[in-house]
Parts: sequence; C-alpha cells; structure tokens
Amino acid sequence: MAEMMQVEVVYALPDEAFIRKLMVPVGSTAEAAIEASGVLARFPEIDLTKLKIGIFSRTVKLTQVLEPGERVEIYRPLIADPREVRKRRAEKAKSEGRADAVTGGKPNPLRAKPE
Repeated sequence: MAEMMQVEVVYALPDEAFIRKLMVPVGSTAEAAIEASGVLARFPEIDLTKLKIGIFSRTVKLTQVLEPGERVEIYRPLIADPREVRKRRAEKAKSEGRADAVTGGKPNPLRAKPE
C-alpha cells in the first residue's frame, strides 16, 4: 500500500465555502488532490484550464507535487481590479472631504481649508 498524506482542498464563494481534508498518496499533484476532493462534482462550473490555483496563497501549477499538510486553493477570477477600486475610493474620500486633497491621508485640522 502506498504511503498516504493529508492535504486540504479549498474553494470559496461569497456565500459558501468548500473545505475538504483528504488523504492522498505521497507524491500526488495538486490536480490529483482537487479531483479526489469532489469539488469538481460539487461545482461543475470550475474550469481548471482557466482558473488559477495556489498553495497557501502562492500560485502554483496543477502539476505541483504536494507536501503533507498543504492546502490547495482554487481561485475565482477577480470581479474588479483592486488597484482601481482603491483609487476610486481615495478619490471619493478626497471629494467628500474625508481625505486631505494634497496628501490623500486624513485631513489635517491645522491646515487651512481652501475657500
């Protein structure tokens, strides 16, 4: 019998999370663990040719050989670019007076407000 190790497969949605601990043979790939976890049957919309995967927030390929205790994460595509969202939020804060127009930080109460 092949030596076994425990790994975890995770797929998170906004309203639900799939977390499965499972035993796989030593030397298994990330793809083999994903298939063995049952996540593909539970979420048929997962397309491993398009989605990225990672181990503890570090992007890896499907052929990555797993170590005992690793967590394989299946990442969903981003809805919005985080940099653009932060930029829009900062611009809104400046226009509403919640941020200093020059520095972008909190308003300085000692600085005279432009009239």
